[in-house]
Amino acid sequence: MTETREAELVHTFVTLADSLVAGYDTIDLLQTLVDRSTNLFDAAAAGIVLGPDMTHLEVLVSTSENSRLVGLMQLRAGEGPCVEAISSGRVVSVENPDEMMDRWPTFAAAADGSGYVAVHAIPMRLRDDTIGSLNLFRLHEGALNEADAIAAQALADVATISILHERVLTDSGVIQEQLQHALDSRVLIEQAKGVIAHTHQLDMDAAYRMIRHHARSAQASLPVIAQGIIDGSVTLDRTAPSR
Repeated sequence: MTETREAELVHTFVTLADSLVAGYDTIDLLQTLVDRSTNLFDAAAAGIVLGPDMTHLEVLVSTSENSRLVGLMQLRAGEGPCVEAISSGRVVSVENPDEMMDRWPTFAAAADGSGYVAVHAIPMRLRDDTIGSLNLFRLHEGALNEADAIAAQALADVATISILHERVLTDSGVIQEQLQHALDSRVLIEQAKGVIAHTHQLDMDAAYRMIRHHARSAQASLPVIAQGIIDGSVTLDRTAPSR
């Protein structure tokens, strides 16, 4: 790693560690993780699939609409690197389209044309609990090298701790409640993206950036802003950044 990259990795760890306080926004925390992971691990896009169990997985955050759709394709197919990383609790690295087709033909056929030729899925786990996966999508073939795999797993582990917190690990009901709240928040955000995309004539990626910018400017959580957009109590300035 270069010094610049090492500094960015340390900064990302610090950001995730800072979330271990009351009142942090889970969606924004995980969005920060996927945004920075693309630069750290030479990926074209990244996303996180998360859920209280294997039958209730959702694409919680992504860096683009394209990577979100690829994640959804895996969930619909019931197979793919992200699904396998969660079920096995191990890093799953797919180096090229041929390997993807051999291992998960249904998913590979659905994802053909997405442009991603290599996918690396890192489980979000703590001890025996795996709640999701951090997924890196690349436009070039090749393996995830050992140093990157270790660093990505460490970031995913810290993010998992941030979500679960040590004090609630023995209470599965609390864990499921927290994860369900995050998933419900994602639904609100997707609805708000649709509203902003329609009213401001933007694509979904630009609409999300506008919503996130407004949430940060207002020092409010993404779900709160999303709910306001849906019920009409929050109006976004058309000149707000969408890039």
